[in-house]
Formats: sequence, structure tokens, C-alpha cells
Amino acid sequence: MSASHPAARRAGAVAALAVTTVLLAAGAASAHVTVHPESYAKGATDGVLTFRVPNEEDSASTTKVQVFLPTDHPVLGVLVHPQDGWTAKVTTTKLKTPVKTDDGTITEAASEITFSGGKIGAGQYEDFNVAFGQLPDDTGTLVFKTLQTYSDGKVARWIEEPAAGGDDEPENPAPVLKLTAGDTASAPAKNATDTATATAKAGPDASDSTARGLGIAGLVVGVLGLAAGAFAIVRSRSARS
Repeated sequence: MSASHPAARRAGAVAALAVTTVLLAAGAASAHVTVHPESYAKGATDGVLTFRVPNEEDSASTTKVQVFLPTDHPVLGVLVHPQDGWTAKVTTTKLKTPVKTDDGTITEAASEITFSGGKIGAGQYEDFNVAFGQLPDDTGTLVFKTLQTYSDGKVARWIEEPAAGGDDEPENPAPVLKLTAGDTASAPAKNATDTATATAKAGPDASDSTARGLGIAGLVVGVLGLAAGAFAIVRSRSARS
């Protein structure tokens, strides 16, 4: 009987290590900059995009966030919501292809938004709200490449685009907004502040969070099952010896 105790302890250690690895991997995969909501109708007007920036460093704070907006499919009428402690700078660029709207032809659009002067500490996140006048209607996705600068000089580059038709998420994914077919007219908000506040309170899509949680739970259950099988084999061999 005593011979089985070390084997049982080894099996338990393997199971604990496997579970810990799965949980750490799941946490690392979710600790990147995201945009909410995850989708909008093509050509939607008068809406708000929220860029959620988590701090994934234990010994440094996030001090600057640079969000790059696509100019081949420009977002029109960008307005930045005031953020306590942060200064926002919107950079515009001349469009290669002007966009015709009901209000005239647009020749320039926002290409970069830089948030600086604030601080996101370890274990914290910040929501940056950006109102828009109109989204493009000639593409299915908008990719917002983002640079996240830390107080120790490290720069996290969230710039990788998802592979077409691929299920695997890139190692350093950029925030991606899906544009769907549907009603292009969004209900106008009273003002950008009210809309931004409502979006911040809503947070990430609940169904996405639930699906992620179920996926992690499934991985943990699978690992525990493998560990239980290994323990049974070790115990059986010890009993025969």
C-alpha cells in the first residue's frame, strides 16, 4: 500500500500542473485589446466603439494607447469621449479615395487616436469610448491595429489580423469589428457621453464571455479525466507489484 502513495502524489501533481497550465493559457489568450460591441451593421451611423485595454504586466503600468483606424475603409465623424486622467489626440489623414455622403464629399478621416497621460495598473483595465458618424458599407470587417506602451518601455503590438477562414486566434490579435448586413441607420443617441456611458456599462458581449467560459471548463474537465486515468493505471500497477 505504501508504494502507491508516491505514485498517487505524482499523478495528483501532474493533474494540478495541467489544470494550471490550461487556466494560464486561457487567461493569456484573453488579455488583449478588444473592441465592443463586436459587430455593427454596415454603414451604421451615430454609434460608439469602446476599446477595452487590459494591463497584463505585473510590474508595469500602461501609459499610452495608440489605436490606428483603417483609411481604405474610413470611419467618418470620429469624436473622442473625455477620459479622466487621459489626453486624447486624433490624427487625420487625406483619403486616397474620397467618400461621398449626403452632406458632401469627405476627403479626410481619422487615422490614429492616441491616449496618453493616464495609467492602467496591474490587474486593471480601461475603456476608451469613441463616437462615430458613419461606418463604411463596402467591407465586412474593420481592423484597428493597436500599440500599448508600458511604463518600463515595453510595447505590446496588437496588430495581427485573423487569417481568412481560420479558427485559431493570432498570438497578438488586433481588435476586429465585424460589419454585418442589416439596418444601416442606428438610433441617434442624445449625445456621445450618454452613448459612451451605456456602452461602458454593458461591457463585452455576454454570449462571447459565456462561450469562452464553457470552453475553458471543457478543457479543465478533459485534463482532469486524463489525470484520473493516469492515476488509476499507476494504482493498478502498484497493486499488482
